[in-house]
Amino acid sequence: MTTQYLHLAPAPVSPLAREERVRTRDGVRLATDVYLPAGEGDRRDETPGYTILIRLPYDKSGEYTFIPLIAEYFMAHGYRVVAQDVRGKFRSEGEALLFVNEVRDGADTLDWIVQQPWSNGRVAMWGDSYYGYTQWAAAASGHTALKAIAPRLTGTRLGEPVHRRHAGRTRAVEMGITNLYPLTHFFGGDTYLWEPDWDRRDFAAQAEAFMAERGRRSVSYDQWVPHPVILPRFPHGSPFTGRSVPVLHTIGWWDNCAPLSWADEAEIARHPHWDAHRYLRIESIDHENHTLLEPPEDRVEDRSEDQIRAMLPAYLDPALEFFDIFVRGKGRPADMPRVTWNLAGTDEMRTAPEWPPAGIRIETRFATTSRRLVSERPELESELHWEHDPANPVPSSVPDAFSYLLHLPDEAPLGARHDVLVFEAPVQEGDVDLAGPVIARVRFRSTGPVADCFVRLLDVAPDGTALRIARGQMQLRDATRPETLEIDLGQVGYRLRAGHRLRVHLSSSDYPEFLPQPGTGADPWTDGERMMPNTQTVVVGGVHALAIDIPVLEGALV
Repeated sequence: MTTQYLHLAPAPVSPLAREERVRTRDGVRLATDVYLPAGEGDRRDETPGYTILIRLPYDKSGEYTFIPLIAEYFMAHGYRVVAQDVRGKFRSEGEALLFVNEVRDGADTLDWIVQQPWSNGRVAMWGDSYYGYTQWAAAASGHTALKAIAPRLTGTRLGEPVHRRHAGRTRAVEMGITNLYPLTHFFGGDTYLWEPDWDRRDFAAQAEAFMAERGRRSVSYDQWVPHPVILPRFPHGSPFTGRSVPVLHTIGWWDNCAPLSWADEAEIARHPHWDAHRYLRIESIDHENHTLLEPPEDRVEDRSEDQIRAMLPAYLDPALEFFDIFVRGKGRPADMPRVTWNLAGTDEMRTAPEWPPAGIRIETRFATTSRRLVSERPELESELHWEHDPANPVPSSVPDAFSYLLHLPDEAPLGARHDVLVFEAPVQEGDVDLAGPVIARVRFRSTGPVADCFVRLLDVAPDGTALRIARGQMQLRDATRPETLEIDLGQVGYRLRAGHRLRVHLSSSDYPEFLPQPGTGADPWTDGERMMPNTQTVVVGGVHALAIDIPVLEGALV
């Protein structure tokens, strides 16, 4: 059976740009668009100025990332813009290999920029996701021309398979996109958008069939999946141990990659030379920059050019303000708040000297056998059970995990399933603002050798609809032996309104966003066809009570 896919080839180079070729140290030439502000007549301004560099694998001229419109906006504010297809992608030479060349290629591109007559030697970098990662990679090179970076919705461990990092009994749960990405965005120079048939569990076989149909293999897939050959993405070690640069770090409350961003925040905090000039921005956005309070007419998958232009100020102005201070020297660093964050559910942007903000208190809510969330720990220890049937897993609430707020799903119906435990708090009497880390503690075991535990914190409105506001998941190996899991549900900044209530969902799958455990202990990617139902058990009450810590900033949590 032929695999259906969408083939995306390079779009025409923008008429605002001229395409150059940047030669790297090993002779590979990287396709690079140079955007210069308007000069006299029809000429471009070739005099030395400040530059913003964007290195991405998604086509520097393509519609998906609308880089020409972004370049036009940056130019209007006096910057030169350099946009580059990373090695092996679209017009650039070389092999499309995830992550491992970005430190060296970023440094070589910075070398090239500072040698140009239109450069004054001071460069910033900007971008989301993989082109947020290329900023961390360039910073890891220690290049002195790089004066500031503004990575958004990304992480230094972006896309790294779980099984490479964890050897103990507990580890993260593998996202389905991890194994698909090398077969879509890094399957050669162009992009091939396809998905496996999620009704089947022979994922590795479907991947092999796709590559066989195309007549070639993905070197990135063979490097990372299923038996990886480890190549270091940071050849000089962690980017946080080397030379630091000012960073504006943007995280989305509903970004599926947010855990990677928060992990970098924790790492930055352990390195004072980075922490000294790290600025954090947190917005109510998902990975595709849809917003929680987006007007219905703007909640569309394919934005028009007018819609894109309308969103550019909110999208780019924070970085411009940051670059003006740290690249151009206009203004004082002390005038810029260290933390700027949106209280989700409102249009209010708050500032603070640190995250989490001062004054929060942690309130613990305990689950009961009557499926309530209460403030007092139940004295008696009991157990609750559910069956994880890998042939009928709990479905993901959106078709695309990167666009959660595009769909803005009601997650209440998932609580009606027999394999989802639901615990509910009383109705709020007044508004309460939540800000900070959410942690769940779950005493967990399974009849199967490997089991996943998913915890979701929801806001239930008076009409019964439920919005997910925090989530976390953890995998337990040797799962027949009980273990108390401390599950990080991430950070929250959210106003819970009067008349609403908190709810917790507990389950063992979220498919296809996360690969489901087959129940046999086998790798779900390579050997997921053999399936066996498992019974999962959690402890309620007593010393090992199921509990969730909720950070309260203002108001009373019932």
